[in-house]
Amino acid sequence: MADGSSDKEREIAALAEKASVCVACDLCESRTNVVFGEGNPNSPLVLVGEGPGETEDRTGRPFVGRAGQLLDECLRECGILRRHIFITNVVRCRPTLEEGGRLKNRPPRTDEASTCLSLWLEPTLSVIQPLVILCLGSPAANAIIKKGFRMMQERGQFFDSKYAHYAIAGLHPAYILRQQGEAYDAARASLIADIEAARKKVIEAKKEPPRTLF
Repeated sequence: MADGSSDKEREIAALAEKASVCVACDLCESRTNVVFGEGNPNSPLVLVGEGPGETEDRTGRPFVGRAGQLLDECLRECGILRRHIFITNVVRCRPTLEEGGRLKNRPPRTDEASTCLSLWLEPTLSVIQPLVILCLGSPAANAIIKKGFRMMQERGQFFDSKYAHYAIAGLHPAYILRQQGEAYDAARASLIADIEAARKKVIEAKKEPPRTLF
C-alpha cells in the first residue's frame, strides 16, 4: 500500500475522526477532548478500561495519568509496549461531576456507557477483530464479558465474548493505586499475572482455526 498503512489503521482513523465530534450523549458538554484510543489496530490484544480521567481528557490519550503509568510498568514486565496493543475505554469522554467548584471523575451512567458502546466501542472491536480482550475494571468487564461481573471472584478467568475469541478481566490500575502496603503489592501482582495470561492466550489462540466474530 502506497501510504504504508493497513486497512484497519485507516478504518480506525476514520472512526476516530467521526468520534471527535460526537454529541450523542451529555458527556460532550464538559469534555475537552474525545479519547478514542490508541495503539496498533492490527494487534490481537485489546485493553479496555472504563473511561478517561482528567489527564486523558486534557491530552486526548487513554491511560496517561498515574494509572496509565502503572499500567505501562505492568505491561513492560510482561514484555509488552503500547505499540504492540490497542488501548481504549467503554466511554470516550470523561464523566465528571462538580464538587467544591472543581470537576471530579465519576462512573459513567448506564445510558452513557450503552451509547458509547454501540456507537464507538463495538465498531472499533469489529474492525480490529482481537483474539483476546483484557478488561481493566468491573465496568469494562460488565460491557465486554457479562452483566454483574464479580471482579474479586472472576478476575483472571477466560470467558467467551462476542467481541473476541477470549475475554479476561483484571483490576483497574486506578484501583490498585488506592491500595497500600501488602494490598498494593498483591493487587499489582495480580494485574501483571492477568496481562501475562492474556499474552499467553493470544499465542494459543493464533493456533486455533479462524472464527468469525459478531
